[in-house]
Amino acid sequence: MSDLHAINEAINKRAGRKLFTSLFIALILLAIIFTSMALLPVAFALVVALAFAISIHELIGAYRGSGIYPPGSLLIISGLSLYGVAWWQGSKGLLLALPIAAIINLVWLLKKGPGEYASRASAALLTLVYLGFLPSFIFLLARDSDGFALISLLVILVGVNDTFAYIAGVLLGRHKMAPLLSPKKSWEGFFGGLVATVVASAIAFHYLLERSWWVGALMGVFGVLAATFGDLIESAFKRDFGIKDMSSFLPGHGGMLDRLDSATVTAPALWIFLELTRNLM
Repeated sequence: MSDLHAINEAINKRAGRKLFTSLFIALILLAIIFTSMALLPVAFALVVALAFAISIHELIGAYRGSGIYPPGSLLIISGLSLYGVAWWQGSKGLLLALPIAAIINLVWLLKKGPGEYASRASAALLTLVYLGFLPSFIFLLARDSDGFALISLLVILVGVNDTFAYIAGVLLGRHKMAPLLSPKKSWEGFFGGLVATVVASAIAFHYLLERSWWVGALMGVFGVLAATFGDLIESAFKRDFGIKDMSSFLPGHGGMLDRLDSATVTAPALWIFLELTRNLM
């Protein structure tokens, strides 16, 4: 037992997170995602909307800890509104709703006068795009006639990459990928996640979407790039704010945004890829 404890502690130290706690939380999240999507898709939409509302709250809190005060409640309402429009009206409705939400936030901030307007407005617009607009593509995927397959594919892309990048990084990681942004991320982990995700995506495209394996393999490459950049973008926020995690909401994972950072960028990447390759078998 002491040997297992020592091994676990060594893995935790090298990977930068508590392994077993992290796995347990991940399994719970996966169970919620697949159960709600399979039985009642609108419940899935509500769960995802709540998760990203929490993420917006976390990012606003990080901004305020740095002395920047974007409109908290209004941004959460704006984000939820964009999710609702994406779910009920699709991509065309979303493109109309985004500039309206942006204008409302910019006008709302005028009531506080010109003092620090630029920093507050910039933080508001960045939050609106990053955690309002980009996550809305999850709802666009879920509302599709193949919604369950597409959400399953999104989970596969993010989950397989994260898992195998983690394993390869722990076992083989030697060369730092972005030491200033994410010190634990290695090139060995990146390529471990890439190989596994390309294979998994090729299989998923064939069996879930009945499309050619090579199209799925190509999506695997784009998915890994999107997931990696999603993680690095959130890491850049945290390094700029001088914090380790966005919050302690999820034991072993940090904040909700720490769990959703990869999906935030991978979802629009998947949606765009599907639109561009719609005529390819």
